[in-house]
Amino acid sequence: SPSDEVRNGPYVYPKGPYEHIQANKGRAEAMMWTVERVDGGKGFGFTGGHFHDNWGNEPFRKVVLNAMVWLAGLDVPEDGVRSSISKDELDANLDPKKR
Repeated sequence: SPSDEVRNGPYVYPKGPYEHIQANKGRAEAMMWTVERVDGGKGFGFTGGHFHDNWGNEPFRKVVLNAMVWLAGLDVPEDGVRSSISKDELDANLDPKKR
């Protein structure tokens, strides 16, 4: 679940922190979910992609790649989708931050 720093941060929009969010500190939260409809349609939602450096974390990347393979109707490898990326590759197309 999100840290208290995230829950209390100045960037909580529009005017947080919110009472109901503060009241639920420490509770487990889902950051990814899937659905498979009876007609075969599939979907997944994921809330973890906002912090760019997360994509450099192999288990983080693997769970998203596994979900994409599953969505495509393919078999997910037993050990999951393997991928690697260097810090330079990860940062290659980042736009400079405006200050």
